[in-house]
Amino acid sequence: MWSFFARDPIKDFNYELLPENQEKSGIWTLSRGKRKTTSEPVSVFVYEVSQGTEEQTQLAKAALKRTKTLRHPNILSYVDGLETEKSLYIVTEPVTPLAAHLKLQAEKGGASDLEVSWGLHQIVKALSFLVNDCHLNHNNLGMWAVFVDRAGEWKLGGLDHVTSDQGDSISLPPPKVINPDLERYDPPESPGNGGEKWTGDVWRLGCLIWEVFNGNLPRASSLRSLGKIPKQLVPHYCELVGANPKIRPNPARFLLNCRSPGGFMNNSFVESCLFLEEIQIKEPAEKQQFFQDLSENLDSFPEDFCKHKVLPQLLTAFEFGNAGAVVLTPLFKVGKYLSAEEYQQKIIPVIVKMFSSTDRAMRIRLLQQMEQFIQYLNEAAVNSQIFPHVVHGFTDTNPAIREQTVKSMLLLAPKLNEANLNQELMRHFARLQARDDQGPIRCNTTVCLGKIAPYLNAGMRQRVLISAFSRATKDPFPASRAAGVLGFAATHQYYSVAESASRILPTLCTLTMDPDKNVRDQAFKAIKSFLGKLETVSEDPSKLAEIEKEVTASAQTGGSAATWAGWAVTGVSSLTSKLIRNAPAGSEAPPAENGSALQPAAGPVTTNTANKAQTSGARSVQSETSNEETVEPDGDRWDDEDWGSIEVNAGYSNYVKSLLFFQCLTFYILNCRFILVFAVRENRKYISNNHAFTPSGLSKAELAKKKREERRKELEAKRAERKAAKGPLKLGARKLD
Repeated sequence: MWSFFARDPIKDFNYELLPENQEKSGIWTLSRGKRKTTSEPVSVFVYEVSQGTEEQTQLAKAALKRTKTLRHPNILSYVDGLETEKSLYIVTEPVTPLAAHLKLQAEKGGASDLEVSWGLHQIVKALSFLVNDCHLNHNNLGMWAVFVDRAGEWKLGGLDHVTSDQGDSISLPPPKVINPDLERYDPPESPGNGGEKWTGDVWRLGCLIWEVFNGNLPRASSLRSLGKIPKQLVPHYCELVGANPKIRPNPARFLLNCRSPGGFMNNSFVESCLFLEEIQIKEPAEKQQFFQDLSENLDSFPEDFCKHKVLPQLLTAFEFGNAGAVVLTPLFKVGKYLSAEEYQQKIIPVIVKMFSSTDRAMRIRLLQQMEQFIQYLNEAAVNSQIFPHVVHGFTDTNPAIREQTVKSMLLLAPKLNEANLNQELMRHFARLQARDDQGPIRCNTTVCLGKIAPYLNAGMRQRVLISAFSRATKDPFPASRAAGVLGFAATHQYYSVAESASRILPTLCTLTMDPDKNVRDQAFKAIKSFLGKLETVSEDPSKLAEIEKEVTASAQTGGSAATWAGWAVTGVSSLTSKLIRNAPAGSEAPPAENGSALQPAAGPVTTNTANKAQTSGARSVQSETSNEETVEPDGDRWDDEDWGSIEVNAGYSNYVKSLLFFQCLTFYILNCRFILVFAVRENRKYISNNHAFTPSGLSKAELAKKKREERRKELEAKRAERKAAKGPLKLGARKLD
């Protein structure tokens, strides 16, 4: 009757065993498992009583007891356990046997010395804990007793044969009785014959080191052959496997020897791991310095260690340790190792929270490194949680933050909704282009507008682009004028033929007499491009629809503008920072006569200034809080068509006005070849139809061409005579004849 009401304890066990990947580990079977309620992964060591002997059952019960009571960061972590009449279960953190781990690493090129040095450091530290703090002997140290967790950290297990050095009431059989193959790992001296009680464990530690570097130990005599053991470790290894047990060092002493200068365990990886273990008791200044140095070392650290050891500490430091912007660089480096799903779960929530910070150093670091995480941000989070905080940077009093905010729009624009992109963002761009006192920021605003033009809706493009680029061509900063010209050229497909002829070409013509040579060169190139389009339509009006097909095209989706010409912002941070340091606020660089102020050779408005300025700009705002200016909600709109005037030198302005007629005339002279080609073509058509010839036998076109040639020769002869009579003109002299 009682058996009817009895419940099977295995059914009530809170863990489920997975049938795949079962491995033998001594008397235990290691299986993968998971918690039934949360699906959290675990490892389960299972011992079947019916398949073992009485001595093995005794060892299994002893192992369950020791694993449950011994707690240390370098000893296999006990989670749960179950003992029944049929079987024993030990649930631990998810681990892999060391032999399987090293085999997997060998397929990838082999485990690095850094990883092995930290792994041996952990095993020796665990052994020192047993020997010196708990007064226990392990008696079973070897490859089969070491396991590796998800972070790549080595854990000491195999506690079946642990005994007290002060004597136990219950004697356990030695490992070689259970498995005769383990006899080759026993020290040469007989038990209790000289030396300390831990000398046997130290000898087996030497065997473990040999197997880590050289593979399976065939016989005890093979210990004399060093094989691939590193040179820094050889002297200390020889002490472990010395024939005289009295000279074998204590595990703690061995650890100190390997940590000495030049030792095998004295490296940046071990130092970083030790700091992370004690990070909770470190001073804030020490943490700041550690995270600053960490990003330089992460490239040499194992990938699993970065994901499962470094990343949690970085997230904790930001959430609870007030680490601030210093954690961003190592955080994004570690993020490269994560899958898209892991990135969404672990890093994106932290990034969203960081954008709401008022720490300027944090904000500028996020904007500078946005390219590393923008692909993981969804549109809903960008529009509701990130963009409202980012736009404060447009009105920040620090120019470096304003400039980085403009640059970030290249990445955020594809994910913005219509209200944020076509209304809010355009309002801020109009204000920056009209009122910002830094020329490079106005220039970058123009460049950014041209890059995000494909994402604007057709109506907004019609109202904004021509007006914005026309304003840029009147800017006193030469790079801004060049950016305006390049903006017209890069977005030519969005303008109708009528707009090109009536609004764009007249604007570009005024730049053919620009004081900056680079602006003039870009203006001539753009004029030729637009004239070519007009000429194409003039010759074949049926091509008008094809040329204007994108004028009213809908906005493109994210990623469509990635194939644009290379005139994008690439080095503007350093440019802005450099000019801000060298010039007072509100001052403008005078237009260069020789075009050397800025030279976007193939179109790019870029600089090659070193990133030192960018770094210094970030440091200069490290401890400041946000301080934004008030934005006027009703003004500064491009579609108002009331541009006013950008302040320029009065003499320069009068000069431009007085020469306006001559500039237009010069434009038509420079492009007379187009007019002549058209006139000759029409005259030929007329002559062919009417067969009109002159009395000399030449056609009218040929006669006109002959007269022009004669006139040209006469003018050249006169110029040569005057030049020979007067000599070369002096710089600045006016020609009176």
